[in-house]
Amino acid sequence: METVARGVDARVSGDRIVAAWFGSHRQPFKTPAAQQAHGLEGRVFLSVHRTGKHIVCELGPSASARRPLPAEDLAQLPIEAQWVVHLGMTGRLLVGASDAPVEPHTHARLALASGRELRFVDPRRFGRLEFRDLGSVASFVAPGAEPLTVARDEFAALFRGRKLAIKAALLNQNLLAGVGNIYADESLFRAGIRPRRAAGRLTRDELERLRQALRQVLRHAIRLGGSSVSDYVDAEGQRGFFQLEHRVYLRTGEPCRVCGTPIRRILLAGRGTHFCPRCQR
Repeated sequence: METVARGVDARVSGDRIVAAWFGSHRQPFKTPAAQQAHGLEGRVFLSVHRTGKHIVCELGPSASARRPLPAEDLAQLPIEAQWVVHLGMTGRLLVGASDAPVEPHTHARLALASGRELRFVDPRRFGRLEFRDLGSVASFVAPGAEPLTVARDEFAALFRGRKLAIKAALLNQNLLAGVGNIYADESLFRAGIRPRRAAGRLTRDELERLRQALRQVLRHAIRLGGSSVSDYVDAEGQRGFFQLEHRVYLRTGEPCRVCGTPIRRILLAGRGTHFCPRCQR
């Protein structure tokens, strides 16, 4: 999600939305399609960033600029609206030429003044698109703490007294915003913690190891463009490379890269969970 947000930001910031088209399937739309199109057309992208598991496009007032505005001009414009994108399981947010072939399951196309298009593609339609007029609603805020910046004491307090498994706690978006299944498994392995252990029974030292492991895994994955194990691609349609460095995720039965013990898979909190029974205690 972070990789996609950064890629889209680099390609559309300063660009103006000339026209907006939305498909006929209602499932992807938290805001009605016609309302989104009306709210988006004419607006300028000020920035694009990740908030939890959502991509938030900050939008300025309507403009008539035919070319992308420079950064110094964008800084002077107020944020008046947001376009909030949740990719779901198979969603993709792509920036490309306006005459590029339209993929099946394309649910939104934003034509830009630069001649490019921003497209939302989602075969399974689990993603969601929402337009927020900040004159009438509040800015989008993720409910949980940000895993890349959460402080030691705040992180420990999130799990204090909780009986649920630490893997389930990591995936709880009300506690930590944006941690997915892959990165929960990989972080627990690097911290040496079994995924079934009760979150509230971990020591402060164990929680600090986990906090540091989580930050290291996420930052390294971002540098490598994320993990392409299914449908994930970045804003240009390119696959990531972090899956080449997975130590446990989807390596069921393969030898642990540290001790050689076969990696195990269990179902926990409804998600496939991978761990080393020797390295993780």
